[in-house]
Amino acid sequence: MADPTVTFPDVERLVVDFLTDRAELAAATVDNVPPAGFDGTQQVVLVSRSGGAWIDDQHLDTPLVDIEVYGPDKTTAHTLALKVRAALLALRGTLYGTASVTDVVEADGPRWLPDWNRSAANRYYSTVRLNIHAT
Repeated sequence: MADPTVTFPDVERLVVDFLTDRAELAAATVDNVPPAGFDGTQQVVLVSRSGGAWIDDQHLDTPLVDIEVYGPDKTTAHTLALKVRAALLALRGTLYGTASVTDVVEADGPRWLPDWNRSAANRYYSTVRLNIHAT
């Protein structure tokens, strides 16, 4: 008997959709690609899966998700990064299709990281690890 096919959720879209629905982030654009005309000074949250692994016997995906937060100045970017940080913790218990987010662990908290491709940018960077039970 063959094992059933596992359906992996689009982790980037899961996080983007979740953050987009948060009232405290309404002033920011949240996506996995920069918006048109992006120069790093807008309030933008970029979401990218950067790694992680599948644990087969537990049907558990453990993606690492990088979060880049931009703002018009360092203070605004930092404030937005802290709002995103708090919102991400609320991902616990979220259902996304047939997948369930069972844990959110901060792997690397927000830190100032210049964006060498956008000289005017104000960016904070962080990484979270999600535990996602997939079926």
